[in-house]
Amino acid sequence: MVIMIHEDVIEFLSKVPPFQFLDEKTLASLAGSLSMDFYPKDTVILKQDGKVSEYLRIIKKGGVKVSIQTDEGEDIVVDYRGDGDNFGLWSIIEQNTQKTTVVAVDDTICYLIPKDIVQNLLDTNAVFTEYFLKSHLSKYIDKTYNDMLTRSSYYGGTDRILFTTQVGDIAIKEVISIREDASIQDAARLMSKHKVSSIIVLSDGDLPSGIVTDRDLREKVVSRGRDVQEPVSNVMSPPLIRVDARDYCFEAVLKMIKHNIHHILVVKDGALRGVLTNHDFMILQGGSPLTFAKDIENQQSIEGLVPVSQKITRIIRLLLKEGAKASNITRIISELNDRMVKKVLEIAERKYGQPPVPYCWIIFGSEGRKEQTFKTDQDNAIIHADPANEAEAAAIAAYFPDFTLFVKQGLMQLGFPACPAEYMANNPRWCQPLSVWENYFHKWVTMPNPEAVLKSLIFFDFRPLHGETSLAVDLRHYLVGLLREQNVFFARMAGVATLNRPPLGFFRTFAVEKDGEHKDALNLKIRGIGPLIDMVRLFALEGGVTETATLDRVNALRETNPFIIELGDEIEHAFEFINLLRIEHQLDQMDRGLPLDNFINPTTLTNLERKSLKESFQLILKIQDGITEFYSAGMVN
Repeated sequence: MVIMIHEDVIEFLSKVPPFQFLDEKTLASLAGSLSMDFYPKDTVILKQDGKVSEYLRIIKKGGVKVSIQTDEGEDIVVDYRGDGDNFGLWSIIEQNTQKTTVVAVDDTICYLIPKDIVQNLLDTNAVFTEYFLKSHLSKYIDKTYNDMLTRSSYYGGTDRILFTTQVGDIAIKEVISIREDASIQDAARLMSKHKVSSIIVLSDGDLPSGIVTDRDLREKVVSRGRDVQEPVSNVMSPPLIRVDARDYCFEAVLKMIKHNIHHILVVKDGALRGVLTNHDFMILQGGSPLTFAKDIENQQSIEGLVPVSQKITRIIRLLLKEGAKASNITRIISELNDRMVKKVLEIAERKYGQPPVPYCWIIFGSEGRKEQTFKTDQDNAIIHADPANEAEAAAIAAYFPDFTLFVKQGLMQLGFPACPAEYMANNPRWCQPLSVWENYFHKWVTMPNPEAVLKSLIFFDFRPLHGETSLAVDLRHYLVGLLREQNVFFARMAGVATLNRPPLGFFRTFAVEKDGEHKDALNLKIRGIGPLIDMVRLFALEGGVTETATLDRVNALRETNPFIIELGDEIEHAFEFINLLRIEHQLDQMDRGLPLDNFINPTTLTNLERKSLKESFQLILKIQDGITEFYSAGMVN
């Protein structure tokens, strides 16, 4: 421990709150009583449940990590603190046990103020006391510490259970089954005897060939006056949707929403383990996203869908409360929004009749990547079969304009704004036969001017949503083949992926907006999540990957793309973190009745969040620099 020169200490403290508010005499007296200590990286400075701190430590240079350990033995990081920050006050005030563990994350130098001097300042200096009690304690103890304790308790409670419980733990262990040649009446009696809502139908080889639910009995037997002596196989529902016993309940919920089912088989090591129902999840969780999917399915008009669509925000709140990752939130919201759009399309088909040719409704943008949070602009199009003759072409021209306008207006009623750039199916340019779409793609790839590259960025994230999906599959296969050896096109895309640089200054400071509506804020979408999406899209298209979701693309490239091999985990973490910040920011804006945007003021973040955001931005910069080096500089620029 080294005694410090007064002038050096005074100069430092005069720039650090709350010491900068002390008068000269008090500051000089304080400087005379300080000492300094050096802590090499990874030094444990304070230990949870250990000896209380004898000093208030002020970080002169370096940084520390503050963490707590739960009763289950899990370490949870509470905060990171750097130059000018302090730690140890809570122990001085309580004089009980040390509440946190503090570890040096870099070689760290601290000024040390003895506890008796800190106590004296708290007792005699109002400015000093107000700062610590209102700012320090409120921010780090009331908010962060208690929030983290609450968060740790979720692991033993029900709020996080959807994401921490494996399906095998709650699936019915005894599976009630029946042979294919048994009668419907036998199946009903067996279900009644065991008080279950479903029964598994087995083939001659004792393999599951279908499932019969109480809904099947109502809709396929009772309502139709069917002979109950018929084989049960006549009313079973194939194919069976399955989930592995080791998967988390979230994955089962997602499949049930996607396939519009209320029962799902659980298998382990290839053998049938049990059955899960929507009721199981409602008991487990106290509510389920499946209920929203059911509400959507039950509606038969746009007007009926409106109140249901307004409830989806509750799902976001629920998932945030459960501690869900951003990707889990966006996947469930995308599935529910998919269901909403499909329902609108079904209503339109009933109104206008079946189309004259097979068609596929495709979506792109964040919808196409399954990365929606709150409702975004409509981004959709139609691929339809090529007309066989002039009469069919005339029928197509007469049908789709009214059909697509109805869908556009219906989606607007449900809170999906129209795309300002008219990238929607009601624009005749984006309602075309497969052959025209192939010509579009060929032109954009082989003549990649700025407009062509822009359209590629928008449309190449497409996925089929409704109708004849083989049309979209054929277009995707055409695109994969078209992109082989298209080096000029990929160089142009690389230029776009490196254009928007994250807002970091020379000294790892945030480069925020200097003036205007978003003064002192930075754009998490344009300067953060957007470059990540663009870079991963580039790698995926070049690698022939057909997935559209960003994280699915990352997983598909983990063994082939050099950037993903080296940095795949870091990319995933950065993508999750920045998206979660966006979701929480927009939910807060919604609560306050403000228009939603992606601008966030970094001063509103905790030290831990600021550190994580800076690391995410540095990762993006690193990959962008690697892309620029990989491609010809002239071509990228």
